[in-house]
Amino acid sequence: MGARAVCLGRPYVYGLALAGAAGAAEVIRNLLADFELTMGLAGCRSLAEVTRESLARGG
Repeated sequence: MGARAVCLGRPYVYGLALAGAAGAAEVIRNLLADFELTMGLAGCRSLAEVTRESLARGG
């Protein structure tokens, strides 16, 4: 809660190496789809619904 940006690291580079710009774009689309699925499973329909209360501590 408070991050302004997220780095993708190596995954987009792997996509870039395998299929150029289209591969990198596909990696980003897949990460976005995974995030949207995770939000949906958590019961959040938008980023505005992701609050501290919707997060659980590990342990």
